[in-house]
Amino acid sequence: MTATLTPPVLDRSNTLTRPAPARVGRDHYTDGIRAVGILAVVALHWLMVEAAWTGDRLVIGNALGHGGAWVLTWLQPLPVLFYAAGVAAGHSWRKASGARRFVTGRVQAMLPAVGCFAVVWAGLIALLPEIGVPSAAVHQAARIAPQPLWFLGVQVVLLALTPALARAGDRWGWRVPMVLGAGALAVDMLRFGAGIDGAGYANLVLVWVVPYLIGLLDTRGRRPAPTRAAVLALGALIATVLLIAVGPYPMSLIGMPGDAVSNLAPPTAPVLTFAVAQVAGALALRPLLTERAARSRLVRWANTHSMGLYLWHLTAMFLLTGVMIFALGVAVPEPWTAVWWLTRPVVALAAGAILYGLLRLEKLLLPVVRRAVEAWR
Repeated sequence: MTATLTPPVLDRSNTLTRPAPARVGRDHYTDGIRAVGILAVVALHWLMVEAAWTGDRLVIGNALGHGGAWVLTWLQPLPVLFYAAGVAAGHSWRKASGARRFVTGRVQAMLPAVGCFAVVWAGLIALLPEIGVPSAAVHQAARIAPQPLWFLGVQVVLLALTPALARAGDRWGWRVPMVLGAGALAVDMLRFGAGIDGAGYANLVLVWVVPYLIGLLDTRGRRPAPTRAAVLALGALIATVLLIAVGPYPMSLIGMPGDAVSNLAPPTAPVLTFAVAQVAGALALRPLLTERAARSRLVRWANTHSMGLYLWHLTAMFLLTGVMIFALGVAVPEPWTAVWWLTRPVVALAAGAILYGLLRLEKLLLPVVRRAVEAWR
């Protein structure tokens, strides 16, 4: 495979830019941030699980809602995952033969994994009550386990918008995410200033399209230099702190029990500025991340199993929690106590073993589900 030299171009502001060269082999930088993002999602969700059986219902809380544990929500990696999705979509769009084929192809590529998830959970809902697990607990877990699918739902919308976003990015560059970000801030003004709560749902797209579009621009070579990216990251982080300090926003960057407002459902202005800070920080660290990711076996493994890790990690933790409560009669320790800390390594290893088993099960089911998807098409 030979690399193609691409001449420099002038953007709309007459700034000389050079598009990124054609990729040779893997894009180690994007692989690295995708792996960090997926593994961080797994770690944070596994830390969150707080459950107890009262005899007639399963009470599920959030361990990060205790004390100062909300600080850990500032490690949530959703912005870089949307950024990585934008990079992947940008490369695919450049090779696509048309907008319709691009969108349908990308969406259909997700369907087998989602189908496997649905098949396994249908089986668990039928099987677990038969072996003694209370139906109420099974149904409650079944309502929560698919929650990560919201990410894929938003990604489908962004994929549908990709042809228009790519053309706009080619023409106007970074002006496009700046305008869309301003639109997200205006939505928050309507929501909290004018009291129009329903307006906030527009930010399910407007907030997440910003890191996604930065990923699309990245594939065109339109990215800030590391120093400028570091300054942007610092400024956006300061803006996030100021918004939370003076606005109606909670300190946690996700939804917490008891909070009047969730910063994530729908996303708010602090999530937007945090997204810019996180993605800019990743861009500033690009040389280091590229070098480390190229040598990492964990990065390669996480990218190979990225969809499976995202879909199955909550199921693995719920199955482990069910075994503890209903099979072993062991209560889940109260979060942040000495017992909780001492058991975290064991819990992580056990959940990891169950997750590995689910990934193996998915591998067995995928050919069957793919054939079903092909037949449906």
